[in-house]
Amino acid sequence: MKRSLITAAALTVIAVSLSGCAAGGAGTDAISATGTPTDDSLAAVHESGTLTVGTEGTYRPFTYHEGGSGKLTGYDVEVIEAVADKLGVEVEFEETQWDAIFQGLKAGRFDVVANQVSITPERVDEYEFSTPYTFSTGVVVVKKGDSSITSFEDLSGKSTAQSLSSNWYALAKESGAKIQAVEGWAQSVALVEQGRVDATVNDSLTFLDYKKQTGASGLKVAATTEEQSENAFAFAKGDTALARAVDTALAELTTSGELAKISNKYFGVDVSK
Repeated sequence: MKRSLITAAALTVIAVSLSGCAAGGAGTDAISATGTPTDDSLAAVHESGTLTVGTEGTYRPFTYHEGGSGKLTGYDVEVIEAVADKLGVEVEFEETQWDAIFQGLKAGRFDVVANQVSITPERVDEYEFSTPYTFSTGVVVVKKGDSSITSFEDLSGKSTAQSLSSNWYALAKESGAKIQAVEGWAQSVALVEQGRVDATVNDSLTFLDYKKQTGASGLKVAATTEEQSENAFAFAKGDTALARAVDTALAELTTSGELAKISNKYFGVDVSK
């Protein structure tokens, strides 16, 4: 739903797209003496002492509640909390449904979205982005003893379990697989483990989370896409001062090893690079 595979070229587009136009978020519509909008997004966050973060709260392992109703936690939650600490401000989370999260950002309800937002050319036209803090690929997951599938081409004529509304369904179909419709990852991986389908195609982060939680001793990754998805924090268009300050914080967290530590906690590997 949230991730879509793109090439690294998108980062070039981001660099070109940076501008000084303010549009909602932490910034205001203040006008400089020359009549152009000013970017006070970072100053506004410092003045308030709070970084307001839009997130779902229902997207494990990125943003969710412990036990379903406990404390908000997750990979994205911990990363943005560490970023806010570097900025010297508190964090206030505003939970909202995915379908409304970007409208909330544009309306200024929050300063940043922390919800595994994939960087795409279309989104770059509408929002500012931080440097990526998560990288992932598409993977083919099969039973550990299966040697008949080692590439996406090998899915031709094989059965895969896929949610019909996901990008992975389209990728499996393009690869020539016979699709068995399921509601989500839990059903698809169960069918693979039971030997009722040959494989399932999904995001590497989903598999890593499942492996971290269960061990996934009977499964393996048989193939990986060449393209990768790059996920970052999203800001209102024009809030470049805040976005670049977050970049600095992420760089410091990378250098100190804190970002890798958070990643290993949730995925067992460093997905931040």
